[in-house]
Amino acid sequence: MNHIEKMVVGYLFFNKVKIENANAISSPMTYGMPSITGFLGAFHALSRKVSSDENLQDLSLGGVLIACHDCTPKVYRPNPYSNYTFNQTRNPIKKDGSTASIIEEGKCNLTMSFVVEILAENATDDTTNDYLAKKCEQWIQQQRIAGGSVMGLARFDAVSFIEYSKIEEIIPRLMPAFVLMDASDDFSELINIAKEKNPDSTPLDVLLDVATLHHVPELQPNGSIKWLTQSVKTGYGWLVPMPIGYQGISEPFDVGVMQEVRNPEYPSQYVECVYGLGKWLYPHHLKGDYKILSAFWRYQQDVENNLFLVQQQVMF
Repeated sequence: MNHIEKMVVGYLFFNKVKIENANAISSPMTYGMPSITGFLGAFHALSRKVSSDENLQDLSLGGVLIACHDCTPKVYRPNPYSNYTFNQTRNPIKKDGSTASIIEEGKCNLTMSFVVEILAENATDDTTNDYLAKKCEQWIQQQRIAGGSVMGLARFDAVSFIEYSKIEEIIPRLMPAFVLMDASDDFSELINIAKEKNPDSTPLDVLLDVATLHHVPELQPNGSIKWLTQSVKTGYGWLVPMPIGYQGISEPFDVGVMQEVRNPEYPSQYVECVYGLGKWLYPHHLKGDYKILSAFWRYQQDVENNLFLVQQQVMF
């Protein structure tokens, strides 16, 4: 039997999804915004619900465009000169009634919009599209996104179907928000600049430098000192270090070999986080030439190099 590859037949627009207590610690080195895998994982779970519905079993969900309207980390500092710390909770109570030790975690409240590819072998009709949007509006409120609870969506047009040829019509509906884009080209340029200044510089040095503000003293003509704030990302836009996947650091273990894993029914492997640079971009920069198609994040697997990544790749 020949396998027919699915194609993008349209998009689902999730309008202003309010998420409470999402995981704000995205990796061992970054915080403030959940990891991309937290969002893609949520829509993968939603895709499984879609495929299990007898009226939608030929459909699945693909790449995800991520747009942030608001991100509020739950932090506290006693005075304006102190460092911020995450608000911590002590829960749940143990079986004997005693309090458990505090597990350090960071939470944030989010307002996000998502555009998700609909994959099918053939084009869908209006009845199917309306049913899919209605069911997804219901399902997304029954699951977690990036560890947080979905508290609601926009009052009007919460989840709507967008035709494939009309994807650019979504751009004004995303505003005001910032769309998360891959900034690998900027990262490469910053690495080359750093190596010209110091041949021993590493990509990790550049990654950390992007998140650093340098306060440099400058002597004024009157003999006073003026402190200037400098950053290597000046002129590059809103760059942010972020995790972009994982790299295996061991051979895969068969089912049942590794203990205390989340999903013991699947093979397991030790991995380390892979980092890159992202850029928050205002949606109007994606107008024309279907640039918005480059904003969808998808899973990519490189078995030979043991890489499991989330990347953006234009798919027409």
